[in-house]
Amino acid sequence: MRGMKGKVCVVTGATSGIGKAAAAALAGLGATVVLVGRDRGRTEAAAAEIAPVSVSPPRAEVADLASLEQVRGLAERLAGLERIDVLVNNAGLYASLAMRPFTEIPLEEWRRVMDVNVASMFLMCRAVVPTMREHGGGKIVNISSGTAFRGVPFLLHYVASKGAIVSFTRALAKELGKDGICVNCVAPGFTMSDGVEEHPEVIEALREVSVAARTLQRDQVPEDVVGAVVFLCTSAADFVTGQTMVIDGGQYFH
Repeated sequence: MRGMKGKVCVVTGATSGIGKAAAAALAGLGATVVLVGRDRGRTEAAAAEIAPVSVSPPRAEVADLASLEQVRGLAERLAGLERIDVLVNNAGLYASLAMRPFTEIPLEEWRRVMDVNVASMFLMCRAVVPTMREHGGGKIVNISSGTAFRGVPFLLHYVASKGAIVSFTRALAKELGKDGICVNCVAPGFTMSDGVEEHPEVIEALREVSVAARTLQRDQVPEDVVGAVVFLCTSAADFVTGQTMVIDGGQYFH
């Protein structure tokens, strides 16, 4: 894997799971990494945890990415970095959502899922793309989910939001190609992340059936996804854009 020395990478939803694992991997390759999360204590703890493997000290930033004003404030703070080469859009709601028929999902919850899972990516891309354009290009990697391809029931708002991310990726890639900005997507399967492990009811409902449906029949962990994310962030993927890589141990083929 080609190094990231001198690159600046912003990773959202970086306090745990795939986000933190991706931030650690990019930092280990020499990138200056900015971890973004909603909770100050957890975000700073994640930055401190990856500091020993980082070539450059990681930076912690706090923002609710569904808020236009907070994203604007974050963008102003990031302006001091002078450049942003990579954006990994990983922030999202999942494990805290109750599985239930779509007729029982409150409209307020539907809107919150769309705001956090989709609008946050829209706002973050608007925040960083001007800097990427100024420096001749960049990489955006959006984290979707394999549920968008499998049609998992009882999480309609989540699945719909993750399907939207795939379409968002394709359309934005077309729009930004002339600027040398590659936009791609990674769609993990059911991943045993810290957030999932905090909700045993989710594990009980989904773990066994997910593992049984895979070609590689074991738990998926955040580190299984990191290779694809990092690849798409590096110069090795300079001619890859608008693509979605499904990383689920062979649960879904397309």
